[in-house]
Amino acid sequence: MLPARTYLALFIIGLVIAGIILFFPKNTDRQPQSISNETSLFEGGVLKFTSPKKSAHYESNTPAHEAILAAPPLNVVVDFNFDLSAKSTLEITFEGKNYATAPASVDENKLALRAPMDPNAPDGLYTVSYNACWPDNTCHDGSFQFGIDRRVSRDFTDERGKKNVTIKLTNTQFAPSSVRVSAGTTVTWVNDDAIEHYVNTDSHPAHTFFPAQNSKLLKKADTFSLTFDSVGAYPYHCSAHEATMRAMIVVEE
Repeated sequence: MLPARTYLALFIIGLVIAGIILFFPKNTDRQPQSISNETSLFEGGVLKFTSPKKSAHYESNTPAHEAILAAPPLNVVVDFNFDLSAKSTLEITFEGKNYATAPASVDENKLALRAPMDPNAPDGLYTVSYNACWPDNTCHDGSFQFGIDRRVSRDFTDERGKKNVTIKLTNTQFAPSSVRVSAGTTVTWVNDDAIEHYVNTDSHPAHTFFPAQNSKLLKKADTFSLTFDSVGAYPYHCSAHEATMRAMIVVEE
């Protein structure tokens, strides 16, 4: 049997250990530090997305969930695999305000729901809430989120003020992949690769965000040109190499 003073010492040590546990919480309770306040405008330095909710017949959306754009997108589009009715709705909200500049519309093929976005919308975390309705008058809601942080454009190639800009498709990449241009600029893509490519607007494979930005098959030395008149962010990709060939154009006044 241990002496009484030994039990007293063990009791005191136990109290000290309990105090350490109480006053110094585990690291898992602390806010993640993977994104600092210097690189994100969002509360606590960490952009926190909630889980998306996908409605019945949902296929894809642009911008993608958790995307961080260097400017407000031209519009927000949700794609489905079933005919939509005109009752369908879509809102783009930040801090209680809807930044869609017009009611949602259904594309002619009835498979895409879209709403234009305010080009002056502030940086922040946006929630897209939609209600997809079908010809039988049933409706199903869904949601997703994306961020806008204009400081991202600091790393873009600045081609503003030019009438014509060239982007090469080379080494299975867009070069440059992130570009700032002025409204009215004509962008020309040139395939410098021996393999074939496409220029396709997001998402994949719907290609509905900005349909004018969908090229034909581009063989070596083929070109595709498009004039960008409207301000906004335009995410795009090569549908033949979608996993690696992704890019963005930001059009400014």
